[in-house]
Amino acid sequence: MTRDRCYFLLLNIGHFLDHLFTLIFATVAALALHREWGVGYAELLVYATPGFFAFGLFSLPAGWLADKWSRDGMMVVFFIGIGLSSIATSFATTPLQIGIGLFIIGMFAAIYHPVGLAIVTMTWRNTGMRIAANGVWGNLGVASAALITGYMIDNGGWRMAFVLPGIFSIVTGLAYLALRRDAIRADRVNSKAGHREVQATPAPARRKLLIRVSAIVFLTTAVSSIIFQSTTFALPKIFDERLQGFANQLSALTRTLGETGQSDIATMIGSLAFIVFAAASIAQLVVGSMLDRYGPRLVFMTVASMQLVCFSLMPGLTDAVALAVALGFMLGAFGQIPINDYMIGKMASGPYRARIYGVRYVVAFSVLAVSLPLIAFVYDNWGFDMLFRILAGAALLILAAVTALPHKLPTPGASKAAAE
Repeated sequence: MTRDRCYFLLLNIGHFLDHLFTLIFATVAALALHREWGVGYAELLVYATPGFFAFGLFSLPAGWLADKWSRDGMMVVFFIGIGLSSIATSFATTPLQIGIGLFIIGMFAAIYHPVGLAIVTMTWRNTGMRIAANGVWGNLGVASAALITGYMIDNGGWRMAFVLPGIFSIVTGLAYLALRRDAIRADRVNSKAGHREVQATPAPARRKLLIRVSAIVFLTTAVSSIIFQSTTFALPKIFDERLQGFANQLSALTRTLGETGQSDIATMIGSLAFIVFAAASIAQLVVGSMLDRYGPRLVFMTVASMQLVCFSLMPGLTDAVALAVALGFMLGAFGQIPINDYMIGKMASGPYRARIYGVRYVVAFSVLAVSLPLIAFVYDNWGFDMLFRILAGAALLILAAVTALPHKLPTPGASKAAAE
């Protein structure tokens, strides 16, 4: 494997781990802690909220440090820091302690998106496909959180779901440091020398277009984050409630084959969530290819329409039909992820790209944090059917917003050419 491919692979593994760490607790809370600690599911979600605030809040300083110091250096900090904090969280014995651990995990998790995506969009061509491939790894991290944690609950305890990925992340960070040591050293030299790239000022008409597109990007980022958080965080609990009959049938089938036991329902629920998440990841590759070919407007409208239909159908469904519709709205939830990142990558200038991604993810992950109390409140008072109706409304809002996107995005290169 060439150094270039190894570099991209390590960045992809980083995205996998970033989403894995932030969603381990979702399955732990749904399938283990509310029984082991005698704490309600909705109450446990409160302790996850500060971690998601940290996930958003620290994105901006992470992007600023990356631009000022070293993007690759910040990636090393990400790998090692999140690994150590995950291992520390495994020792929690109270909800408060696990909440503190999740907050620290969120601080280090905030590094990846503004820094890793800036590296991906600045280093390679075919931006849409690169972002999509990187996004698939992130989605597999979401999926594996449910699969790995469900397996650990049945076979080793929930604490190991924090420990083993933590060790792996530290080892990956050391490998990343070995690969990029020279680049980190060069970044330090350049930052001390004060090297900066001079940017052209966009023409007034293009500036107005840039403001319009940016407003759409940040609006859809916020609303899409509600959908993404609600679906990815709540899906294990949704499946625990609505797929018990289907999971028992599958478990009985596998028992006849001698592959599992009576007590492995958590593993089966986690496996079904993994299958849905992994299958939905394919949507990002399709979206990435379509972005490079057709641009974001048509693609975004298609994805939003898919979500609107599936969320509207989901209330009241159970077992196999619920599983099929859940796959549909997860295809939409994952498919929308690379679109805003693609637009920022095309519009943002290089020296400020990590900081702009930082602002984007401050918005995204702050909304993620707010979504947890929303999920808890809606679930406690009306159940998941009301949540699906709220998400259908969110998808409709996104669809209305993206109709105002231009067919061609304003870019720094176009601004420069127009100025000349």
